[in-house]
Amino acid sequence: MMYPIQNNAVELEFANFLGFFFFIIAIVLTIIYTSNFLSFENPDAFKLSQYECGFEPYADARDRIDVRFYLVAILFLIFDLEAAYFLPWVASFSFINVNGVFLMIDFILELFAGYIYAWSLGALNWK
Repeated sequence: MMYPIQNNAVELEFANFLGFFFFIIAIVLTIIYTSNFLSFENPDAFKLSQYECGFEPYADARDRIDVRFYLVAILFLIFDLEAAYFLPWVASFSFINVNGVFLMIDFILELFAGYIYAWSLGALNWK
């Protein structure tokens, strides 16, 4: 037996979605136009000058950057993102079986092994 589709419920859901969508568009446009209307521009030479981390540029932008900078940045991303896996594990720790605990211990050991490997290569030393 097939149940008839309730068109009124679908139309109501779609109308709610469209109403919310247009409400959000109106808020975004209001914020954009209000910020443009209320802000004042007073550009001077200091505001329009180039900057690098708050001080005057000391070299050409096309100069080579040391590879160690990228290595430290990549290592930071790797260890930071892997550390983000701890939050769901801790939040659901009471629901995890023994296999899940051992898998997380294995993950922690692999993370620690990668840290020791990076340290032994000297990737964390900044000259």
